[in-house]
Amino acid sequence: MPNPPSKTLDEEIRAKVSDRAAYTSVIERLSKASVDKHWDAYADIPWADPDFALDPDDPRWILPPVDPLGRTEWYRSQPPDVQSRIGLWRVATMMKIGLQFENLLKRGLLSYAYRLPNGSPEFRYVLHETSEECQHAMMFQEFVNRTEMPIRGMPKALDLLAQIFPHVPRISTELFFIFVLGGEDPIDYVQRKTIKDGDGLHPLQDTIMRIHIAEEARHISFARHYLRHRVPAMNPVRRRALAVATPLVLGRMARIMLAPPGPMVKYFGIPKEVVREAYRTDAWSAELKACVAKVRDLAAELGLLNRVSTRVWKVVGLWDTPKPRRARAAR
Repeated sequence: MPNPPSKTLDEEIRAKVSDRAAYTSVIERLSKASVDKHWDAYADIPWADPDFALDPDDPRWILPPVDPLGRTEWYRSQPPDVQSRIGLWRVATMMKIGLQFENLLKRGLLSYAYRLPNGSPEFRYVLHETSEECQHAMMFQEFVNRTEMPIRGMPKALDLLAQIFPHVPRISTELFFIFVLGGEDPIDYVQRKTIKDGDGLHPLQDTIMRIHIAEEARHISFARHYLRHRVPAMNPVRRRALAVATPLVLGRMARIMLAPPGPMVKYFGIPKEVVREAYRTDAWSAELKACVAKVRDLAAELGLLNRVSTRVWKVVGLWDTPKPRRARAAR
């Protein structure tokens, strides 16, 4: 007869079962929320409403003074119609990059779901998220189409490299969901800040961002809970590799979302010194750090900050002291 489990082992088993039950409960709630409240890109946005018509010369597209480019003397000296078109180009580029990222994300999610076993609670939620991302891509592309601007999105070199992303789940699902947060957290930060600080936003932009924020909150929550569930069980070597990869991924993706697109700079003839003036400042550096703050805090919570990885965070310009867990819970 085998020896009975020790009290310590019993406690460990109960803790694991409890953790798994709590994790599964979160996924089930997210799945239910996707059923209870979701949006359709064409049924829930009044594209034909005259108030939602998109005019490139509309002054509501003018960049606010809080925007790095918007507060430069060069931008403020441009005619109002040029200021409006630059602002619209910025918004449309973010949406184009967003839908390109979500295209990669959907392919990665489906690759991840393909290998899930029967009865996996993640399967249902991942398919809910995939269908929501399809709606986001449609509303983003419809917006871009209506600008009638030559919006390109991701730089070509990065676009080629990004095609690896859908295959990452075959290597490491934990790294894949770091990529997910690297794409979703910065744009969520920008959109929330735009709505909070924006006064008199165009109703089409406002509606699209509010839909996106509401559904992305579920997507971000799933990625964070997945990482909380999986990272503690990783072997030390893979965890150290993930710790170093995390700031490298975020360093690139945050800049894609916040930096001015090259085609826009060329199209409007924005001088290089103006770009340097706008995007090589302490304020710009602070924005970069702020847009990944929640992921950086999560990395601290998961034990992904060590001597080497912290140095990488500093090298890529994203380091700031993580908030204590109690302070994060109060946010």
